[in-house]
Amino acid sequence: MSNTVWINALAELQQQGEPCVLVTIIEERGSTPRNAGSKMVVSRERLYDTIGGGHLEYKAQKIAREMLENRVRETRLERFSLGASLGQCCGGATVLLFEPMGQPQAHIAVFGAGHVGRALVPLLASLPCKVRWIDSRESEFPAQIPAGVEKVVNDDVVDEVENMPAGSYFIVMTHNHQLDLELTAAILSRGDFTYYGLIGSKSKRAKFEHRLRDRGFQAETVQRMRCPMGIGEVKGKLPVEIAVSIAGEVIATYNAHFGERGGEKSVDGEKPVPMLVPAARRSQTG
Repeated sequence: MSNTVWINALAELQQQGEPCVLVTIIEERGSTPRNAGSKMVVSRERLYDTIGGGHLEYKAQKIAREMLENRVRETRLERFSLGASLGQCCGGATVLLFEPMGQPQAHIAVFGAGHVGRALVPLLASLPCKVRWIDSRESEFPAQIPAGVEKVVNDDVVDEVENMPAGSYFIVMTHNHQLDLELTAAILSRGDFTYYGLIGSKSKRAKFEHRLRDRGFQAETVQRMRCPMGIGEVKGKLPVEIAVSIAGEVIATYNAHFGERGGEKSVDGEKPVPMLVPAARRSQTG
């Protein structure tokens, strides 16, 4: 097999947003089936390339899949004696490095390219997430779109709601209250979102709750809508102040779904989203 197999696999899996583990032989002693530097990529479904086959590869595959199942983020070293316990008669020893790669990124849809949207999106773009920035008005977007942000111009922005994967975060801040309402109805109808925030006041929320009830939405469904959104303690009416408040709430919501050891918890049965603030940085703020 070509030694580019694992490189191509990593690139392909990263593009698909599928996590995997890169397994590398970093030390060899005595007779071993493959040399140091040999690599193998393990995804949930497939193996790419080889570290020599046999029980060693089977054990490595099992460890890697356990890491994927538990969403381990730390690298791991394991030493294997290639003797009877592994059913291999080489008699050597091998040290393997397991590196988690390509953790899935969370998806955030921001509807509206107005003043607050233009202040918020660069903040979100600096976090480990995929942002789709959606508006019907091409002219509202800035000339430079932050790296990692997909600009979407669509005359019917409501159609974009169904294009987001399960577990997504939705933030609505358009120029039109009726459009906000239609987006709200589409998002609440999905029901598989992790977070839905709507910009506006308490009076706007009351009006929307009334209209949504008239459309047949249950009270518990409407309660999942964050409006006003953002951290209440962050005061101010400047776009950047509002944006910081909203970004803070998004980060807090993400991190609320994580256990103490950094493993994600699923949200409403959906795929979990990755933590935005690593544990090491969180401990510094404590």
